[in-house]
Amino acid sequence: MKHTISVVMENKPGVLSRISVLLARRGFNIDSITAGPTGNHEITRMTVVVEGDDYVAEEAVKQLEKLMDVVDVQRLRDNSAMRRELILIKIRLSKEQRGEIIDLAKIMDCKIVDITHATLMLEHSDEPENIDLLIDLLSGYDILEMARGGAIALPKGAETV
Repeated sequence: MKHTISVVMENKPGVLSRISVLLARRGFNIDSITAGPTGNHEITRMTVVVEGDDYVAEEAVKQLEKLMDVVDVQRLRDNSAMRRELILIKIRLSKEQRGEIIDLAKIMDCKIVDITHATLMLEHSDEPENIDLLIDLLSGYDILEMARGGAIALPKGAETV
């Protein structure tokens, strides 16, 4: 089972490294880790997805809370958070396949970001499960390259981290 943890930390050199090393040393299976600035240039938000049972997720939260530069840590549960991932997929295609891929892109709400006579590149931002579905639907085509970003997440509604 995958668990999403939101970490708000001071924007200082080495903080991201200390967090990833802490989790790795403690044996947590990190599925994805994404960090970026917030509206306050002194604060960075990191989204960590760990794999394991509820105990693993709670232990990861406890370990992260111990770090000095960490301001807040919150486990984001499925029904209380909005999660997104980004993917770019470059596909080699024939003239006959072009229409099929464009139709699929429309159905899946993908954006065509590059197109040539021989290739087409899709961009898609969605819930991780829908990214998995898109990859599965495109698996029958000649995928040349794919870049998938880690999860980002925020609590829904008025709740904040």
